[in-house]
Amino acid sequence: MALVIGRRFRGTFCGTPPCPALIKHHINKKLFGHSCENCALTAKKISTDKMAATCKLLKPLKYQAFRSPFLHSAASRVAYWNVGYSRWHRRQDLPEHSGQCHPARNVKNIGTTTSSQRVFTTSSALLSLEFHKASSAKTSTLQLTSPSTMRVDTKDVEAFDSLEGIRVFLQLRPEYQLHSYNKSETFQPLPVSEGELILHKVRVQQSNLQPETITDYFCKLSSLPAEQRPVLLSNASFAVLCQLSVKNIQLFDVPDLISILKAFVNLEIPPSHSMLDVYETRFCHQVWKMNLDQLLLVADLWRYLGRKVPRFLKNFFSYLNLHWKDLSLSQLIHLIYIIGESRQAPQDLMQKLESLILKYIDLINLEEVGTICLGFFKSSSSLSEFVMRKIGDLACADMQHLSSHALVHILKMFRFTHVDHVNFMKQFGEIAPQRIPSLGVQGVMHLTLACSALHFLDEGVMNTVAASLPPRVAHCRSKDIAKILWSFGTLNYKPPNMDEFYSSLINEIHRKMPEFSQYPEHLLTCLLGLAFSEYFPVELINTALSPGFVRLAQEIRKFDLTKELYTLDGTVGIECPDYKGSRLSSHLQQEASANLWSSAQKDMRSKPEFLEALSLLETMLGGPQYIKHHMILPHMRSSDLEVQLDVNMKPLPFNKEALPTEEEAKLKLKHMGVSLTDDLMNQLLKGKAKRHFQRETEPETGQQPVELEKAAVPLEGFLCKVADRSGALEIPGLCTPAGVQAPLVKLAIQVTNRNQYRYGTKNLLGLHNMKRRQLVQLGYRVVELSHWEWLPLLKRTRLEKLAFLHEKVFSSAL
Repeated sequence: MALVIGRRFRGTFCGTPPCPALIKHHINKKLFGHSCENCALTAKKISTDKMAATCKLLKPLKYQAFRSPFLHSAASRVAYWNVGYSRWHRRQDLPEHSGQCHPARNVKNIGTTTSSQRVFTTSSALLSLEFHKASSAKTSTLQLTSPSTMRVDTKDVEAFDSLEGIRVFLQLRPEYQLHSYNKSETFQPLPVSEGELILHKVRVQQSNLQPETITDYFCKLSSLPAEQRPVLLSNASFAVLCQLSVKNIQLFDVPDLISILKAFVNLEIPPSHSMLDVYETRFCHQVWKMNLDQLLLVADLWRYLGRKVPRFLKNFFSYLNLHWKDLSLSQLIHLIYIIGESRQAPQDLMQKLESLILKYIDLINLEEVGTICLGFFKSSSSLSEFVMRKIGDLACADMQHLSSHALVHILKMFRFTHVDHVNFMKQFGEIAPQRIPSLGVQGVMHLTLACSALHFLDEGVMNTVAASLPPRVAHCRSKDIAKILWSFGTLNYKPPNMDEFYSSLINEIHRKMPEFSQYPEHLLTCLLGLAFSEYFPVELINTALSPGFVRLAQEIRKFDLTKELYTLDGTVGIECPDYKGSRLSSHLQQEASANLWSSAQKDMRSKPEFLEALSLLETMLGGPQYIKHHMILPHMRSSDLEVQLDVNMKPLPFNKEALPTEEEAKLKLKHMGVSLTDDLMNQLLKGKAKRHFQRETEPETGQQPVELEKAAVPLEGFLCKVADRSGALEIPGLCTPAGVQAPLVKLAIQVTNRNQYRYGTKNLLGLHNMKRRQLVQLGYRVVELSHWEWLPLLKRTRLEKLAFLHEKVFSSAL
């Protein structure tokens, strides 16, 4: 076993640790960019101090997250739509490609100029605290994002506005304008002097303002130049205007309420402002007085404002349950978008919307198909296989003109529904390598994860991903790294540049340990994906299995990470014998083992093909004491059938749990069954003369098992016997006295299914391949009852199935 140590990248940031020690099962190879001197280090040179120091990674480092303010500008949105797909997380760094280390860049403002003139007079005693807090941030942002002071890099494929980017479909039909908010809508800017006059009137006439006047003032003030809006929010008179609107909210009709809400969006009112609670309540009461266009527009405005309105949506969905058949095509697509962004929808409504999708399927364009898939995906609502195949056919008809954005969304839905549209995946494999270099890392992650979830390996796609990622790995979030490593590991595929690929990602994990400490599930996903591919970064493993990290992982309510911890711990115990770092406590191991066994037992007992194999193997070997159904590797989450053979290749009755205590003594010196002659075995293997076979071998009812006759003829080096009181067949070997002889051969019999293999191949996926690898390391011989062999046999005769199992078991033992 070779131990490879990577060197520290130059120009590290946020407390970057050195390249992790890496246990890797590729002898005489070194990671990309490492010198021979670096690689000469061995496991003996890893000090315990260095191993212990890894635990400090759990403490979040105070690194600075740089964020380019121009990412939300209209220019970057338009430029990005043509080249790629990705979304920036709010805590995400914005790095720049600069050689090997890719440090994060600090976006600087060149020639920043600000206006110190304040048009409106304010009184600090009357300011609304909420507006005041918001205005401070808004004013700062205004200065940074001034078009005259910021250089916009339109070629940055990582720049993507997550709000505007997925609303492009709203520009494809004029009907959308009836029920959606259009930020680019042009209007006559309100002169500053008029704005000041309006605020003066509010101060003077506040007790006499009518509802229609309040509405008009909001609409006019929302037309102020953008640089004046933050100042407006801090104005005392504007706070008074808001208070008057709340006081008179019962007097506003539906058009007035919508106009005021639109003004709030234009003015960028903070979504957490308490005033909005009153407006949401009022809109809830008005749902049944509005038409579909108005309801969709209100929901869209709330979405654009960035405020969650579950009460309004609940009433809206109740309304839709009665009026869903009235939805037009544009209303349907827009509704699905709103449902996806709100992450909620009753399933009965989603089923009704699916029927409407089929109704309009021939009229839907490709971008709208992407919107449908994204909406259903985000709301965790499934689409039927029939609809997904229709969607796949639509995409295949013109995939070259399908935007990268829509392609990713469609793949998400195929991943969610597990529908295997072969033609779609084939065409995807042809165009994806061309799209990936201009695709943001989040888009690349989703493409890779879709391939993994569908068990579909396209080497061209995976090679392009592996080649494009190292130069921009610093753009990856912890989630992106985790899903990409998991995908490559699950598909059991190592790209041509695997040393460079894995080295860059492992080092990025170290850099982002503060983020991984917030999302411990991502670190475990990374390490399991690496383990599938036989990479074991010991420092990261030591961190993940340390008591502090284990406690952190157990505090995550959303996920139960005990299984992941147990799988990693058990894998390290078998595949990294020189590892001396942290391990799980015995209590946690026992708890995880019990839970996994309960789940695996329930799963296997529900599979007819497994129950048939178990029953026939018990018959063939001589009874349940010769075979044991259990988890040989408890941490691997699945069970096996274990058989042990002695030096003469005869089964041993090692399963004491299968028999009462008084039966054990009888089996120590006795053997079950009668002899097999050459003629009888020939008939058995050819599947012929079943009646003759049963007549010759069936003992009388109540007959005790007879001992082995000297005339028995060995078959392929071992003795077989047949006996079954009911006429069934048994082919056991000699029973070695229990406790006298250790097994020479241990067999792990696995009844596999197609979900354990890559799509359309006989190549195992990462988890199952790793299990086979570990069984072999523990001295087991794996006997596979593959689904392409065993399932067709279930329809054949009992003799044919027994003959197949006999050959599988004893041929594997030789």
